[in-house]
Amino acid sequence: MRFKSICKAFVLLSLAIWIQGCESPAAPAGTAAESKAVTQPAKAMPEPTAAKTPAERTLATAPLSDTQSPVPCPSVTGPLHVEGAKLCGSDGSPVQLKGISTHGLAWFPDYVNEECFSQLKTQWNVNVIRLALYTAEYNGYCSGGDQEQLKTLVHNGVRYATSQDMYVIIDWHILSDSNPNQHIADASAFFDEMSRTYAGHNNVLYEICNEPNGGTSWDDIKTYAGTIIDIIRKNDKDGVIIVGTPNWSQYVDEAARDPITGFDNIMYSLHFYAATHKEDLRSRMASAIQAGLPVFVTEYGICDASGNGRIDAAQARQWIDLMDQNHISYVAWNLSNKNETSAILNSSCAKTSGFTESDLSESGRWLYHMLTENIIAAKECGKFHRTN
Repeated sequence: MRFKSICKAFVLLSLAIWIQGCESPAAPAGTAAESKAVTQPAKAMPEPTAAKTPAERTLATAPLSDTQSPVPCPSVTGPLHVEGAKLCGSDGSPVQLKGISTHGLAWFPDYVNEECFSQLKTQWNVNVIRLALYTAEYNGYCSGGDQEQLKTLVHNGVRYATSQDMYVIIDWHILSDSNPNQHIADASAFFDEMSRTYAGHNNVLYEICNEPNGGTSWDDIKTYAGTIIDIIRKNDKDGVIIVGTPNWSQYVDEAARDPITGFDNIMYSLHFYAATHKEDLRSRMASAIQAGLPVFVTEYGICDASGNGRIDAAQARQWIDLMDQNHISYVAWNLSNKNETSAILNSSCAKTSGFTESDLSESGRWLYHMLTENIIAAKECGKFHRTN
């Protein structure tokens, strides 16, 4: 009897010790919790911290590794080439680039920095940056701008994109000059230098005329393109070259009827702004693709064609769905805090990197969530895979 009493007391004592241990778990050796226990009173509770509002939160979690990333990058996909109507990686699989364009480098140079590009890569899922070098506007490359300084910005942009394992488009951004032949001598010298410099890179694409307009014909563009492509090919035999199309890069059907011949790895640009360009232009693009034309949407916005005005998210979604279904690459306009709807940053945002959601305009928030929606879904499912 006495033995049973002793055993019962021993069991009760052991149970009490076990319960106390469960209520006060010890931190693993070497952790911050253990360090705090040394300096704080034994029963002190940590001071509460205010929860961050959604606008104050950083824009994403830690970056994915290359094996987890659902987007192509140069170190994995390798040099790009064109097969039929598709942009492909070194293994022949279709590749879709998704990214953002700078605004004019002469006007918004400070966004060309490695911290910004790194955030776009790791938090926004961006894998291509477009460097918009205006030609004829104020301080443009052909209209009084400091050409050496502008080329330095281009070189820095390529360097930062390369460091971040991203593709990069060098964009000869004609606009008010309408016809690319107007500055063909400057374009020839520029692309000769760029292609000699980057012939050994596997991540550089050349966009040789942003938006021909003002009655510039496809024949005019083809004449210009033949000259510039020939110059690039003397230095860079394989780099992808993107050619603008008539009417602010909308008439891809004209290019489909009479494509450029004699060169490989040529693509054709289409630009849209969702509140202006709807089913008619989508049908034009779809028909060109079906005819075998390799299309690259090197500029788009979700507002109207002025870069301002209202947002049409429903039309934007239809564009994104069509491009995703056909593995069409697309680049949003624009990385700046300009006071216009298409800018992804609020005009009050003075940052050039480290953006939070409160820094983003309505266009910026739409773009961020659109580019990351597949990543978030994959993470929630515990899976990391290509989603298109």
